[in-house]
Amino acid sequence: MARDGFLPALGMLLAAALAAAAGRAAVPPVQSFGVQDLVRLQRLSDVETAPDGARLTVTLRTTDMDANRGRTGIWLIDSGKRGAPPLHLAPSTANDGAAQWSADGRFVYFLSTRSSTSQVWRVAPGGGSPGGAASDAAPLQVTQLPLDVGSFRISPRGDRLLVSMEVYPDCEDLACTEKRLQAAEKARPSGKVYEHLFMRHWDAWSDGRRSQLFTISLDANGRASAAPVRLSAGIDGDVPGKPFGGREDYAFSPDGAQVVFSVRAAGTAEPWSTNFDLYAVAADGGTPRNLTAENPAWDARPAFSPDGAQLAYLAMDRPGFEADRFHLVLMDVKSGVKHALTQNWDRSIARFSWSRDGKTLFATADHLGQHPLWAIDAVTGRASAITGDGTVESFSVGERKIFYTQSTLGSPADAFSVAPAGGKPTQLTRSNQALLLERKLGTFEQFSFAGWNGENVFAYLMKPALFKHDVKYPLAVVIHGGPQGSLANGWQYRWNAQALAGAGYAVLLIDFHGSTGYGQAFTDSISRDWGGKPLEDIKDGVAAALKKYPWLDGTRMCALGGSYGGYLVNWIAGQWPDGFKCLVSHAGIFDTRAMYYSTEELWFEEWENGGPQYQNPESYEKFNPVDFVGNWQTPMLVIHGQLDYRVPYAQGVSAFTALQRRAIPSQFLFFPDESHWVLKPEDSVQWYDTVIGWMNRWTRE
Repeated sequence: MARDGFLPALGMLLAAALAAAAGRAAVPPVQSFGVQDLVRLQRLSDVETAPDGARLTVTLRTTDMDANRGRTGIWLIDSGKRGAPPLHLAPSTANDGAAQWSADGRFVYFLSTRSSTSQVWRVAPGGGSPGGAASDAAPLQVTQLPLDVGSFRISPRGDRLLVSMEVYPDCEDLACTEKRLQAAEKARPSGKVYEHLFMRHWDAWSDGRRSQLFTISLDANGRASAAPVRLSAGIDGDVPGKPFGGREDYAFSPDGAQVVFSVRAAGTAEPWSTNFDLYAVAADGGTPRNLTAENPAWDARPAFSPDGAQLAYLAMDRPGFEADRFHLVLMDVKSGVKHALTQNWDRSIARFSWSRDGKTLFATADHLGQHPLWAIDAVTGRASAITGDGTVESFSVGERKIFYTQSTLGSPADAFSVAPAGGKPTQLTRSNQALLLERKLGTFEQFSFAGWNGENVFAYLMKPALFKHDVKYPLAVVIHGGPQGSLANGWQYRWNAQALAGAGYAVLLIDFHGSTGYGQAFTDSISRDWGGKPLEDIKDGVAAALKKYPWLDGTRMCALGGSYGGYLVNWIAGQWPDGFKCLVSHAGIFDTRAMYYSTEELWFEEWENGGPQYQNPESYEKFNPVDFVGNWQTPMLVIHGQLDYRVPYAQGVSAFTALQRRAIPSQFLFFPDESHWVLKPEDSVQWYDTVIGWMNRWTRE
């Protein structure tokens, strides 16, 4: 069972303690952290607290290199038993996740593929031994539906489930969808006719199905006892929203009688609309009622207060802008009166949860290069951070403690607990300690500099893993995507700074104008100025780093980025052609005009450029990389996935064609089965090997 994760770490810590007790010095790590280490790390996520406030579950992802995929399992931690090891809950070779406790704490419900399809299961957590099951009872399959369950929630009363499934909207029952899917697999010819967008979205073509929300009654034995009833019937939208929505998009009332869900019911305008609304419906079925029709922008993540008197949710104010500030709104359930609780707090909330007494809401939000957990007073809206540096990735509220997973630029996520008022956190897991004790990681620090218009801009500089004071090091300048995003103090798997530091590079991460966590005006400043302020910040940040860290070699630098970062690399190629020894552009926009007519989420293009391309062509041309190919001279590696419909792969092919036609040294790394991101373990290894190999080729002279 060692491969499941926590036990090797505990064994390593025990060995270290024994060695120290015997007076033997530990052998210092001499091997730097590498790409093979990165893909094999165990990934901790999705903490969920039991009603007793002491037990919690976490999801652990391990990597199966033979199958070229990740595998997930649920682990049980008892924080009330000091030193008690985590226990694997209902272990299997299937993927288990999305754990949720029953209101009485007797069961953990979860999604599993152990029956070959994704269904809801439950298990009674109990005893067990390290490395074994955390329950003596066999898990019970709750649903046996003909379609995969995408997400679920258990009612507070334990008498019903909410589940989401992909169905054809005009089908009256699940059997209809099942038969049509089977017929589609055998159909000839293979052509499909579309009458409106989305034809495809992110990484998949539409087959006409919608994700819909269903309610299912449970019998006394805990099994589904009746046919599912569709709660989102008659609404032309997906619940949860695609492609990134989950069960945070819907919620039960505390008495289990009502359900509220978020949906974008925009019909054929869906590709250029961000108007999500909240709908309320009886938990046993009925006609949904729109609660937020007055707001033409995004309303999301409904959550009832513990007493059921208030409904909290996140709202944006500007329609069409997906990176607008999410603020908390409280609605009186009886009167329908709404109150914007955090309208005066200049931070955008990512996720939130009520305290058990209803007096506080806990939330995460970007802040000056960190992503801490905040406590927000439910009356005044006053917010105070209760965790320190790092990125809180998930959290769950207990009776006396908040449990959360947190990572930094120097450590993957582990589980912690902290008091609701903050204070010193307690670390509950060390899921990768065995490996990390044997590896040397790069140290890092945050600094600031005067960027565009003299305004303060933050950045991180990471040293090479095997840093020596008397050596000059090449510099990797990593540019984040979004563009409204952040290279914050957190562990990433797609652009991991430690993997670059392990290869001998210093790594510079700049939160240029447009980044999140510095106030909404700072975030807004990139729109319609993609090639202006951000490029100036990159130039100023590089200059500031070279001045501050004399061991950096400014003659051996490489700039690399993905999505918007790839766009800015393409822009740099024409605007700063002598700035770098090499460039890496992953899923980067090459021609902004063509991008508008080939991407799928048009609201993004239209907001960033002030309208459709045919109405405002000048804006699309103002910072168009294709118009400056004549200035290109820097060797460039171009990377793209065929299943990328966000930035279609023709953009990458075009950039590579331009490089080849101009006889500029270049490579094109193409993944036929990857999308906007490279997710398969072996593909990730190839990605890093190719990127680092390209950088070595041009910076190791």
